[in-house]
Amino acid sequence: MTSCARQLRRNPTPAEQKLWGHVRRKEMKGCKFRRQCPIGPYIVDFVCFQRMLIIELDGEHHNDQAEADAERTDWLSSQGYRTLRFWNHEVLHQTEHVLRHILRSLEAVPPPEEHV
Repeated sequence: MTSCARQLRRNPTPAEQKLWGHVRRKEMKGCKFRRQCPIGPYIVDFVCFQRMLIIELDGEHHNDQAEADAERTDWLSSQGYRTLRFWNHEVLHQTEHVLRHILRSLEAVPPPEEHV
């Protein structure tokens, strides 16, 4: 699973590259994201563990796998994660809209309290 995730990180789609450019430097409310990260039986596109938020980018092949995507989202939800899904063309052509949606989702869950 780890080697598959590593391979996916080496060969990102254009949409993954574009979104990673916005979330990789803690530009989203200071939250740290990881990409192509194994969680249970899945490799998720992006995850912020601090806010338990997963971002999945879907290409056209996802038209044929709606049931599998729903099962995946249900399993991740059962583990406490919220999942946002965007089409690749949304990330590429409506980037600001996608980023605003991610920011609203991050704001919906406050960061965990820091222990002093």
